[in-house]
Amino acid sequence: MNQIKIFAPATVANVSCGFDVLGFALDTIGDEMCIRKSDKKGITITKIEGCNLPLEAKKNVVGAAGYALLDALDSDAGFEIEICKNIKPGSGIGSSAASAAGSVFAINKLLGAPFNKTELVRFAMEGERLACGAAIADNVSAALFGGFTLVRSYNPLDIVSLPTPSELYATVIHPQIEVKTAASRKLLKATVPLKDAIKQWGNVGGLISGLYTEDYDLISRSLHDYIAEPVRAVLIPGFDKVKRESLSAGALGCGISGSGPSIFALSKGLERAQNVANAIQKVYQNIGIDFYVYVSKINTQGVKIIS
Repeated sequence: MNQIKIFAPATVANVSCGFDVLGFALDTIGDEMCIRKSDKKGITITKIEGCNLPLEAKKNVVGAAGYALLDALDSDAGFEIEICKNIKPGSGIGSSAASAAGSVFAINKLLGAPFNKTELVRFAMEGERLACGAAIADNVSAALFGGFTLVRSYNPLDIVSLPTPSELYATVIHPQIEVKTAASRKLLKATVPLKDAIKQWGNVGGLISGLYTEDYDLISRSLHDYIAEPVRAVLIPGFDKVKRESLSAGALGCGISGSGPSIFALSKGLERAQNVANAIQKVYQNIGIDFYVYVSKINTQGVKIIS
């Protein structure tokens, strides 16, 4: 195999209560990348469509992640990469993670798959370090493993795949404004009150239990964030109203996707997820900010080969 074309999914990180440790992959939006072997050593980005991003590999998350993999092998292999960016940077649905995950997935495949998925997450985290200043794993884990993932530990890195209830759908609204992850992280406090931490731990446990047992009521009761959302919500116009309207339309829960500005809601069944989409569209139509809305099954495969 000398060439591979892949789909790298958008992802929702934090999932309300799981700051930096929970994420899930979306099925209807993602980047496409074509990676081919080259006689020229290293990584060369030959084309980027959809966004104005650096072609210089070491300044692009694709290169940062890919070189981390090649360095681990002490490899002098060469690759050319074309990127079709369907996920805008600063969207809150894992733009940098899709690029980083797609890069390491494809390079690993073309080299005969010397690394497992957890090892690929570690390489992809270097792309996240370049993008936002922190080697976070929640988005890249979901992109590589698919479905819901838990980053149980960062050192040593321990990724746990969680089950996806069969009727679970996501609705995501992406306001056409940009929130930089690095700037959003600076708003967070270094410490949190113990009472808030206890409530957050309970919700993380409840959400994971609900995923395993397909207990949609438990999932709903657990989708609350006492740590990041109260601080970050001010960055997203209309957030409180979007949350109220999505819950009124039948969503199980609603929260900030990653660091924003995208907002996600989880629902039981496609019809309810579409009702939520209709409700939150009206909020942004009244605000006057351009937006995209996506309704999606949870992508349980992660990065996948399309040709």
